[in-house]
Formats: sequence, structure tokens, C-alpha cells
Amino acid sequence: MNYSWNWGVLFQSTGVGDSTYFNWIVTGLGWLLVIAIVAWSIAFVLGSLLGIMRTLPNKTARAIGTAYVTIFRNVPLLIQLFIWFYVVPNFLPAGLRDWWVNDLSASTSALVSASIGLGLFTAARVCEQVRTGIEALPTGQVNAGYALGFSTAQLYRYIILPQSFRTILPPLSSELTNCVKNTSVASLVGVAEIISQMKTISEYTQSTIEIYTYVTIIFIVINICLIQFMNFLEKRLRIPGLIAGDK
Repeated sequence: MNYSWNWGVLFQSTGVGDSTYFNWIVTGLGWLLVIAIVAWSIAFVLGSLLGIMRTLPNKTARAIGTAYVTIFRNVPLLIQLFIWFYVVPNFLPAGLRDWWVNDLSASTSALVSASIGLGLFTAARVCEQVRTGIEALPTGQVNAGYALGFSTAQLYRYIILPQSFRTILPPLSSELTNCVKNTSVASLVGVAEIISQMKTISEYTQSTIEIYTYVTIIFIVINICLIQFMNFLEKRLRIPGLIAGDK
């Protein structure tokens, strides 16, 4: 293969001031982390709420949770991001729409749209994990709680949720890493995150293999760190005899 290797490409000057391509990668990594943190916060809070709703005795709450999951799990993430970036702003109230279009920079509006879109998409998946964790608990515990005079709210707060969240830590780890990896789709709506920076550097330098290798390593390192952190939580919070615990 007639290819000129250049593993030092990240430390070459971009021609703009004193910046190097490494600075571009760091900037893209910063955008990636912001999107991932905001999206995961939305996904965890909303997904947990919807997962609880899907297990409540109230039929309306279950119907709302089921409808949400049905819609957001079956529409591709890319389409959802396009809807949030191109369609939803047109239906905002006039004042809010003017602020969105005129006052916010293009990068900020793209960041907000990508974070919301990814967060709502991931929330549907987190919802199913939470629902599964709740339904996996022995029904005898629920019946015993009601027999002791617990209300539904007290039952969830003191008995169901403390156990179910600990048993679903392994699948939540997968959803967390998926959320980080899915931030790469944000580049398609104009966010200058690490994938967007990678494409730009590749076009400027023609060092495609080296740049793709570096970015792949960055994703691997981030996700390994997240997995190790989640494994630490699993060991600290494990419940003997249940999914995440020792027998």
C-alpha cells in the first residue's frame, strides 16, 4: 500500500495562530462530553420516571409510558435529531422562536437540539431497563409492603426502587456507553464534536487512518473508564441473590 504514515499529525499546526490539530480534538472532546452529560441526565431522570409509570396500578400512567417507549424506540435516532433541530423550532412561540433563531449561535442551538434528541431517545431505553428491574422483584415483597400499610409511593421509595436500581446497574452501564457513542451522530446536525473534528482534520491532512485510529482509541478509553466506574458501583451496591450480587 502506497501510503505515507504520519502519526504526529495531531501536533501539526493548523495554520491558525499557534493551534494544532490536537487542540481541535480537545475541543471536539469537550463538546462530546457536554452532549453526553446533558443527554444522559435527561435520559436517566425521564427514563426512570417513565419506567416507574409503566409499572404503576394506574392505567393512564402505564399508557403514557408505553406510548412514549413505542414512539421513541421505533424512530431512528438520526431522524429524531433532525426533527429537534429543523422542525421543532418552527413550532415554538414567536418570542422563543426569535430568541432561538436570532440570539443563539448556530453551534449552541445544534448542541441543545442534539442533547435533547439524544436524551429523549435514550430515555425510552432506560425506561425499559427500569421497568424490567421493578418487575423482576419478587411479588411477595410488594404484597408484604401493602400488608404492612405502605402506600404505593412509600412502597416504591423504600422497597422497590432501592432494590431495582441496584439490580439494573449492568444494563444501565451498556446504555451509558451507548449514549456516549451515539453522540457521534450529533455531527450531522452541525455540532463540532469529536467526529466532526475528525472528518475536518482528515480532509485537511489526508492522514485518514491515523486520525480515525486516534479517535477510536479516545472512545475506547472513555467507555472503559465508564464501565470500570459502573463495575465499582455494582460491587459496592450489590444485593446477594439478585442479578448484580453474589449468591
